Amino acid sequence: MSSDERQVQEILAHYVRAADQRNGKAQGSLFTDDATVQIYAKGGSGGYRPVGEPLVGGPAVRYATENFMAPHPEGGASHHTTSDHLIEVDGDRAHINAQFIVFRIRAAARPADGWPEGTFGAQGTVTPIESGYYDTDLRHIDGVWKIVHHRVLLDMPLVLPGA
Repeated sequence: MSSDERQVQEILAHYVRAADQRNGKAQGSLFTDDATVQIYAKGGSGGYRPVGEPLVGGPAVRYATENFMAPHPEGGASHHTTSDHLIEVDGDRAHINAQFIVFRIRAAARPADGWPEGTFGAQGTVTPIESGYYDTDLRHIDGVWKIVHHRVLLDMPLVLPGA
């Protein structure tokens, strides 16, 4: 894999980590000021339909991450994984398409009297809650890859408050 391909893949890695950490500043910094982000969800017919209005620009991504993603509860986290990265680089433009799964992590609360005798290993649950594809266009600007178009293609319907 070329250095550019690796850098493009790392942008997606930084994106999912920032989402898991609810770090809007880090996530927004990955986008250009005129980037567009659109979420699509599969409907009953199997085709993708846009959900809500697109976000425009890194500051909007930051705002959305900080204000529309629910904070993790105590003992909770999310964990995005991506796989099967298809990367194309053509000069200062690149495209990445990757599958993703998001897991909900919930740690079990330690009992007041301590863990029962014989308890061993991780305590809690890991549950898959979302899956789909990230379909992303990037540009190399001033020596750094930035996201210019980001499409989140969810495998199932998505309901937003008030929609």
